[in-house]
Amino acid sequence: MATSVCATGFKGGLCASSFHGSWGTSMAGEDYAALARSARTNVRVGKPVRLMPTMKNVNEGKGLFAPIVVITRNIIGKKTFNQLRGKAIALHSQVITEFCKSIGADAKQRQGLIRLAKKNGERLGFLA
Repeated sequence: MATSVCATGFKGGLCASSFHGSWGTSMAGEDYAALARSARTNVRVGKPVRLMPTMKNVNEGKGLFAPIVVITRNIIGKKTFNQLRGKAIALHSQVITEFCKSIGADAKQRQGLIRLAKKNGERLGFLA
């Protein structure tokens, strides 16, 4: 298949032959069929890689008490440490609940105080 280009506006004109048609139809006949056969029809796209969410403290290693917490966890073991931490958090939540009962705060205010305690614990390094 031969395609020629005609450049006009030059002295004497540089035109070997003219182009009739559009660029979309410039490929015709057996050339198009050969190209269509050689092109892949099935394109395989893999699943996008999705990162698993991690439950990690953004302040890990930061805070005043973080070194003590990390050393204690390494000494007594992770499983025992998590059990102890769970008991401490439960006791602290009970203290907050009793405090809310004594001042007459509702459940929504109690939840707000528990969230505030968690944020403060993260900042201080208790949840490192």
